Amino acid sequence: MSDKNKPKGPHTRLVHSARSAKGMSKDLVNPPIERASTILFERAEDLYAHKPDQRYYGRKGTASQDALRAAIADLEGAADVVLTPSGLSACTMALQAVCEPGQHVLVSDSVYGPTRAFCDEVLAKNGIAIEYFDPRAGAALQSQLRDNTCAIFLESPGSLTLEINDLPAIAKLARARGITTLIDNTWGAGWFLKPLEMGIDYSIQAATKYYTGHSDVMMGAIAARNEKCAKPMADYARLSGITVSPDDAYLVLRGMRTMGVRMEHQQQSALRIAQWLSGREEIAQVLHPALPEHPDHALWKRDFSGACGLFSIILKPVSPEKVYGFLDNLNLFGIGYSWGGFESLVIHCDPQIKRTASPWHAAGPLVRFSIGLEDTDDLIADIEGALGALS
Repeated sequence: MSDKNKPKGPHTRLVHSARSAKGMSKDLVNPPIERASTILFERAEDLYAHKPDQRYYGRKGTASQDALRAAIADLEGAADVVLTPSGLSACTMALQAVCEPGQHVLVSDSVYGPTRAFCDEVLAKNGIAIEYFDPRAGAALQSQLRDNTCAIFLESPGSLTLEINDLPAIAKLARARGITTLIDNTWGAGWFLKPLEMGIDYSIQAATKYYTGHSDVMMGAIAARNEKCAKPMADYARLSGITVSPDDAYLVLRGMRTMGVRMEHQQQSALRIAQWLSGREEIAQVLHPALPEHPDHALWKRDFSGACGLFSIILKPVSPEKVYGFLDNLNLFGIGYSWGGFESLVIHCDPQIKRTASPWHAAGPLVRFSIGLEDTDDLIADIEGALGALS
């Protein structure tokens, strides 16, 4: 299909993208699952040719991996995509690919906890200086740039405390200094946020979450803004042996086909629940960027086309035992990590909050909800019943 004839609507593009990817039959709606390690060559001289469109080993991928990469590239507006075994591995691989010992990396203070741990416990020990910054710094981040700053790692919004980074302002600062920018874009999922269009170099996803949508596959994705950005990621994946299975790629691609419908529903349900919670006397604050009272609502409205099903609330001061009692009394919300699946989840966040650049001050305990596909009225009734445990 020529670019001129490509569908323009986002749902249509999501359904039809990569349907003609390499290795796909015109008779099949989905790519075949080709399990392979060894790939045979008819002629001995072809073994080392390594032509761009030629498969030479199973680690390089087969039809389902190619189709998934093409679909993510179309969604993100990327030149190329690298697949990794998990969202965390996508974050860590991307950082390793662009950083060297002796360089300096700036990281948003509200970044995903395991990414922060990797920066502190691996990159720092390998001679890379890690410095955290206020997630609301925006253009003020200029004051923290050094001559050896090589990368700025963002997460917008932060997946616990929901601060929005000023992406255009930070991208502008970075471009002027030749600094690489990377963002964990799992909340926006490439559906509600297009960071590559704003000048960010890499959009990173935990495909485990909204892409997969069914809480049964682990995968990460790194989408590169242009060919220059794509090369170091492709080289690092090739040299380090990072790959994903064809079966997992097939399942993630299958989940992606319905991602837009799921996220639109979860957006509406989560916003309605957030609005209801904002009027409850037990709640000190609702942290949902789509609510006008959110501190970064103007940035969200400017940069995002919508909001996913993940948001947090700050309870009025109560003991940890009361918080756990509230969570234990919820019947429709599972208690567990991750989010973005078809089911609703909830966690108490305080034990995992760590800040060094911008102290976290809250009126009470922080609780995070991931809203699934259940009926909104049922979820509200479930929360309302459990709130009695806070009394």
